[in-house]
Amino acid sequence: MMPQKPRPIDFEYYEWLISQIEIGSNKKYYALFEIMHNTEFVWFVPNDDNRIGDALQIRNDFFRTVHDRKYEDGDLALEWVSVLEVLIALSMRVAFTAGGEASHWAWRLIKNLGLNKMSDNVSGVKLDRIKTILEDLIWRNYDRTGRGGFFPLKQTLNDQTKVEIWYQMQEYVMEIEEAG
Repeated sequence: MMPQKPRPIDFEYYEWLISQIEIGSNKKYYALFEIMHNTEFVWFVPNDDNRIGDALQIRNDFFRTVHDRKYEDGDLALEWVSVLEVLIALSMRVAFTAGGEASHWAWRLIKNLGLNKMSDNVSGVKLDRIKTILEDLIWRNYDRTGRGGFFPLKQTLNDQTKVEIWYQMQEYVMEIEEAG
């Protein structure tokens, strides 16, 4: 389903979302973020629908902090949750679990996906690569260790393509803490 025609609040929300990312360079990533925001997050592994709930909470955070009210259906043109929203929500979960700033974790998740190389001036080749990376993320066409997803691991006994994102995150944080 295509989103409704964007309104000023949609642009304000989008700008707020990207302000939640601490970009690790002076490069610009507007095209990447726009593609991520226009890509629907689809879940099919049990309990990954909780990431949809986290993203909806992000909408509530925006409306509460910026507009001093609760988010309601229809407030935004998006009728589904975007990959960008899930990334921001996950970065907040990782920050709560592992410590640090959510904005730093958001950039780290982008780096984990290999999207940090996709700065602006997105040509056909870059555009195709971004779409492939996002498709592989959504449909879990990544390595069993999670390489190609949000949470790549050096070692794991579990096939990350079949593990709920929440548990992927937990294993990732434990591996980071053990590496110290």
